[in-house]
Amino acid sequence: MAYRNGVAARGTVKLDRPVSFRTSSSFKSKLPPSPSPASGSALRRSSPASFGSASNKDDHAVPGRVRVAVRLRPRNAEESAADADFADCVELQPELKRLKLRKNNWDTDTYEFDDVLTEYASQKRVYEVVAKPVVESVLDGYNGTVMAYGQTGTGKTFTLGRLGEEDTSDRGIMVRAMEDILADISLETDSVSVSYLQLYMETLQDLLDPANDNIPIVEDPKTGDVSVPRATVVDIKDQLSFLELLRVGEAHRIAANTKLNTESSRSHAILMVNVKRCVMGSEDNVSSENGDPSHLTKPSRPLVRKSKLVVVDLAGSERIQKSGSEGHMLEEAKCINLSLSALGKCINSLAENSSHVPFRDSKLTRLLRDSFGGSARTSLIVTIGPSPRHRGETSSTILFGQRAMKVENMLKIKEEFDYKSLSRKLEVQLDKLIAENERQHKAYEDEVERLNVEAEKRISEVERNFADALEKERRKCQMDYMEAVKKLEEKLVSNQKQGQEGLVNGKCNGEEVSEVQELLQKEIHLRKVAEEEVENLKTQLGLFTQSEVGGNAEIVRVHKILEEEARHKKKLEEEIIILRSQLLQLNFEAEQMRSCLDRGGAGNGYSTADSSMSSVRHSHPRDVGNGQKAPVSTLFEQGVGLQKILSLLESEDANVRIHAVKVVANLAAEETNQKRIVEAGGLTSLLMLLRSFEDETVRRVAAGAIANLAMNEANQEHIMVQGGISLLATTAADADDAQTLRMVAGAIANLCGNDKLQTNLRSEGGIKALLGIVRCGHPDVLSQVARGIANFAKCESRACTQGIKSGRSILIEDGALPWIVQNANDEAAPIRRHIELALCHLAQHEVNAKDMISGGALWELVRISRDCSREDIRSLARRILNSSPTFRAELRRLRIDY
Repeated sequence: MAYRNGVAARGTVKLDRPVSFRTSSSFKSKLPPSPSPASGSALRRSSPASFGSASNKDDHAVPGRVRVAVRLRPRNAEESAADADFADCVELQPELKRLKLRKNNWDTDTYEFDDVLTEYASQKRVYEVVAKPVVESVLDGYNGTVMAYGQTGTGKTFTLGRLGEEDTSDRGIMVRAMEDILADISLETDSVSVSYLQLYMETLQDLLDPANDNIPIVEDPKTGDVSVPRATVVDIKDQLSFLELLRVGEAHRIAANTKLNTESSRSHAILMVNVKRCVMGSEDNVSSENGDPSHLTKPSRPLVRKSKLVVVDLAGSERIQKSGSEGHMLEEAKCINLSLSALGKCINSLAENSSHVPFRDSKLTRLLRDSFGGSARTSLIVTIGPSPRHRGETSSTILFGQRAMKVENMLKIKEEFDYKSLSRKLEVQLDKLIAENERQHKAYEDEVERLNVEAEKRISEVERNFADALEKERRKCQMDYMEAVKKLEEKLVSNQKQGQEGLVNGKCNGEEVSEVQELLQKEIHLRKVAEEEVENLKTQLGLFTQSEVGGNAEIVRVHKILEEEARHKKKLEEEIIILRSQLLQLNFEAEQMRSCLDRGGAGNGYSTADSSMSSVRHSHPRDVGNGQKAPVSTLFEQGVGLQKILSLLESEDANVRIHAVKVVANLAAEETNQKRIVEAGGLTSLLMLLRSFEDETVRRVAAGAIANLAMNEANQEHIMVQGGISLLATTAADADDAQTLRMVAGAIANLCGNDKLQTNLRSEGGIKALLGIVRCGHPDVLSQVARGIANFAKCESRACTQGIKSGRSILIEDGALPWIVQNANDEAAPIRRHIELALCHLAQHEVNAKDMISGGALWELVRISRDCSREDIRSLARRILNSSPTFRAELRRLRIDY
């Protein structure tokens, strides 16, 4: 079959390519909707004349020649060393789809194939050339086969079964074919199932269930279809389950180490993919009585179209003296060569139009009966090596492919009537009738509901009239009360100023504290008086209710008075709580100042209430003076109550809100209070303030309180669940104040240290918001940003080490690397330390190495390994540079000694 140069390619025959079943719509229209009962039978075309006769017998059959492609494996290390003085025995001419096999220095044999793939051809190109037309035919309803043939070690398993877990570009034909199938079908109406088998020493075994061995091969006597009913069948719903199935099968497949291949397959692997699709048949014309077709048509028939894709990874042919097989491996090699020899005999018989094809000589040929001379569309890829030492095996492989190109199949579609689809349609109609009955029943209930709504509207209207009258009365009483409150506030401000001046001079003004206590007692007395008045009004209301004549006017007046008193009571309670909190602050500051004065350190005191609260927030309870003093959180809890403080966050008075949120922020700084604040709803209230209030002070203090709560891992999940990440991102985009941005950056930085929030931080904009905050340029803000990046990189590195995450870093994908490199040598020590840690964490994984080299991070790693002030970071950088092959190669190329 070889085409020699000396004959000027005289025997070369250019064969036409078969029709593409996915692109030719006109060809599809010519196909009949339903095949004959024997549509699954395997028909072989023995001669050009018989093609016409076969087509006349069955109009559904479509001729399709076996397509053959050849792929050259690149030289491996052993061949490069052993054959260094010899040229390759194979010369490819891919543009002419031609291959030349060198016999000696002056004579070559020339062969033509459907496609010629060089050693540089990618896995994607191999799939598109060899397997994709077959997969498209399977999706159209035809059976298909993709098979690899060649010498041991020429890349058959790499071409077909490579999973591509490390590099997705290395995925083989099996994985890519299933991706296309799942992308084209609808899992609601269609189904895909898979069986994975191996033929080992003429015994068919199940790779998904190793205990299921010696599986019989069954042939349908009517149609000739070949099946393996005892094989395990697994339904495929997504690509991940299919990859796991392939991993299980490859783990059970038998392989051994030979001189030709360290992992030589000792069995033939057969992957069977069964595709079932629901389609609508063509409409049938209804003839009238006189025989003329009328315009009436029957509705389309639901059909099930079944097709099968078979991917065969043949074991490599080998010579015993070259492979070095002995003992049990010798018996394996004999069985492999016998089955491949039987396959070659069948293809020779088909190519020579022989009257008898010995399909029963081997189980392999019985399984592939439909693939060669049957009804399946078949693509064969023959793999060869470049070494002149194996020229004989390469020549045999090429001649096998040449003979296979002469085999013709008759492609058919197998369709069945879909009774299940028709049953579902009837069930849908029944459900519609039931739904209509339920709607009629519900109409009566809706009418009753409508009458109830009208009645409630009338009642609401009356209640609104009462409320309006009560509001007028409340306003009148409020004016009188506000005058008294105003005088009290002025007095309170004056007392606070005097108290602050006394603290600066080192004196404790106990008289003013007593005065504030007296005012507090007066307010409590007023509250009791108001409560008594409310009780009296309730009593009067009961008396007026018993009276029918003129009762409505009195009820309205009493309702007004009651509502006014309730509002007064609420206002008084808020003021009492504020006064108590201020009183407690003054007491705490006085005690602190007294202790400072006793020690002779008056300069260490704090002049304002905010400074005192800040000192408590950033320190633990400690001895003050001669006795043990409780922290400010305990004073507030004992004197005011956490729930009352949180209730003031929703107050209508802006000053009350600001004071309350400051108190909550100070309480949140102590770890012992954080759990209680969250359980009491304080986190929810703080997030509402951050979302709804435009006041910069409220937003800044609320963000600081959230940052304090975010230091606890349990609270971090609560913040994420309640939408805190996206809310912090929005605040970061809107705020301009440096202190507010510092609080927001600190909160996000705390969240970045949680392994469980990595995905949410990116999807909800947390990472982009953190990178956007750098626009502020304030050193404190940049320090928080750097800390967040370091926390995120550390969690990401830990996830990659545990195998939870793979691929490039999210920080690199979101464009953080240029800023990291730019600030890696910042003058501020906190920024520099965090950036150095982030760089080391990013460099720990090889997948980030190329991006870091192109972004200039390698120079910073070298600097860190030499000049970093911290020994642990220097050691980590040196260890990374020594362990990374990519970094070592780049440093050698640049001749840098690290």
